[in-house]
Amino acid sequence: MGELTLNLVRLGVIVLLWAFVFSVVGALRSDLYGTRVLSRTAGRPARKESRGERRQRRKETPTHVVVTEGSLRGTSVPLHESGLLVGRNPECSLVLTDDYASGRHLRVYPGADAWYADDLGSTNGTLVDGERITTGARLEPGSQIRIGQTVLELRR
Repeated sequence: MGELTLNLVRLGVIVLLWAFVFSVVGALRSDLYGTRVLSRTAGRPARKESRGERRQRRKETPTHVVVTEGSLRGTSVPLHESGLLVGRNPECSLVLTDDYASGRHLRVYPGADAWYADDLGSTNGTLVDGERITTGARLEPGSQIRIGQTVLELRR
C-alpha cells in the first residue's frame, strides 16, 4: 500500500471520528436544551370574542389532561392559555418517568377553536388516537395521547 493511500485512509478515519463526536454532542444538546418552541399566533391579528362565545367555548373545550395509563396514572394537570409542555425534563408542566419519553416531548396549546398538539421532535414519536403526529394535531375532549407507555386524555 502506498504512502498516499495510507494517509488518505487515516484522514478518512479521523473525519468519521469527528462526525461521530459532533452527532453525539448534538444529541446531548437537544436532550439538555430541547427544541425551540415557536408561537403559532405570531403575525395573526387577534379577534375579539364576545362573552357568550367565551362561555360556550369554555363548556366545549377540555380543561385538564389526565394520565390514564403508565406510572403516573390518575395524575391530572389543568390546561392553561400558555399551553402544556410534556416530557422528562424538570422544566415541563407534566414530568413523565417513561423511558420512551424525550426531554421535551410534546406541547399542547390552545388555538382559536380547539386545543392542538405538536410533537417536539421526539425520538419515539407521539400518537393521538392511534395516529402518529408531527405538528398541529387537533385535540377533542376524550382524545388519547400516547407517549411510550403513558396515555394522556383530554377531559372537561
